Amino acid sequence: MSDWTGLEIVAGILLLFFGPGYFVTKATFPEWRVRGDDALVRAIEIGTLSFVLSVALTVLVGYSLLVGGPQGFQAAWSDPVLEAVLFAIAILALGVGAIRGAYRAIPPVRTPTSAPGEEGPFELARELTRLDREEKRLHRELDRADTTEQQASLESQLGAVRARRTELQRRREAEYAA
Repeated sequence: MSDWTGLEIVAGILLLFFGPGYFVTKATFPEWRVRGDDALVRAIEIGTLSFVLSVALTVLVGYSLLVGGPQGFQAAWSDPVLEAVLFAIAILALGVGAIRGAYRAIPPVRTPTSAPGEEGPFELARELTRLDREEKRLHRELDRADTTEQQASLESQLGAVRARRTELQRRREAEYAA
């Protein structure tokens, strides 16, 4: 029995703190690969998300078993209900990930949410923020401008920034209205 204790500990730690979260992560983001320039960042993202999801799933399943069971719930290797449910979640997520192409050599192609050349909501908000900063910068430079030639140039740039911001705001309002 002492030979299996170390194996049980490793299996329990993997099952409670990594496995289900890893397979749910792969099923949710099948295009993520730990390769190329972003390999380290992607590995950290996958590892962190796997840990957090596994802990969250363990807590949710444990709480469900505690509340839903007639006599409550006791976590023990002699009665591995929690482990069986987490293992079932991991197997289900493994199947979903395999269907979605998470384990293929070539990652699945992710369909873009917006047409080419159009900004998505995050890019649009980022561009509006950039234009606001640019407008403030131009106002400061306009206050410090020495010659009328500099002022005219800055006012022209300011007008272009305001026109672009107004155009983007109208487009965003039209998207929300639709």
